[in-house]
Amino acid sequence: MMFKGKKSKINPDSTDTLIGEGTVFEGKIRSEAGIRVEGQIIGDIECSGDVTIGESGSAQSNITARNVILAGVVHGNVNAQGQLTIRSSGQLYGNLTAQQLNIEAGAVFQGTSKMAGKEQPAAEKKAEQPAKETPAANNADRMLKAW
Repeated sequence: MMFKGKKSKINPDSTDTLIGEGTVFEGKIRSEAGIRVEGQIIGDIECSGDVTIGESGSAQSNITARNVILAGVVHGNVNAQGQLTIRSSGQLYGNLTAQQLNIEAGAVFQGTSKMAGKEQPAAEKKAEQPAKETPAANNADRMLKAW
């Protein structure tokens, strides 16, 4: 009866899925909590939490997650809504999109990167707030929008 109770919200800060060393997983994974890969995965990963590819881990995957830490090897594209960190032992062969990017010395990255995120809309909001106060700020706001 304990398992049939009210469904609780899954914490994206927790890690509830581990692909262990020596394990090969083929297929697509979707998770609301974090995923750690120490083995091998062949298939895309969609995660509301964080994805960690450990030093012994490898993925032939397109990865979409909140934050990604890469210490192993990924062949595929990575889309991190927050931060992507490629550790010194990490290798990424594919394109990346992230709001923040950290690449340690010794890491391998072959592909293109796109810094995307919330910075631009926040800057536009800041420009709009003073626009209500002064005509000079209003002109700056129009120039930003025209640009």
